[in-house]
Amino acid sequence: MQPESRERAEYFMREALALAREAGSFDEVPVGAVVVLDGQIVGRGYNQPIFSSDPTAHAEVMALRDAARNLGNYRLPGCDLYVTLEPCMMCSGAIMHARIARVVFGARDAKTGVAGSVLDLYAETRLNHHASIEGGVLAEECGGLLSSFFAAKRQRTSLA
Repeated sequence: MQPESRERAEYFMREALALAREAGSFDEVPVGAVVVLDGQIVGRGYNQPIFSSDPTAHAEVMALRDAARNLGNYRLPGCDLYVTLEPCMMCSGAIMHARIARVVFGARDAKTGVAGSVLDLYAETRLNHHASIEGGVLAEECGGLLSSFFAAKRQRTSLA
């Protein structure tokens, strides 16, 4: 990645991190996402499946929904998605159906990540849409936020 592109990716990942912190403040797993078109954020989302009683309310899905509303189209060609954690299978399906051009993520997810960690849906040639993938942008900060969240949760559980 070129230096200018790295700075841009880090800028948008920091926006996603701010949303992840918001999710964490509601005791949701701290994952945040933004959808970007032509250098402008057009969609924002953070994890809220507990609050909304909705198993599909992952950060990516919420950001895609927001972008689709804002742009007036369920398809989001030319858009990039920045998310603090490698997308899961459900979110990757939504990303592909929305026709997102590029996915940039922070931390890898060894348990449910499907952009190369558990498997790589984005490399599956039989699927009809392929987003380009870039992982590891601000990975330590993104992963640290998740680690801190779960460590605090374990500590609260052990004290109860």
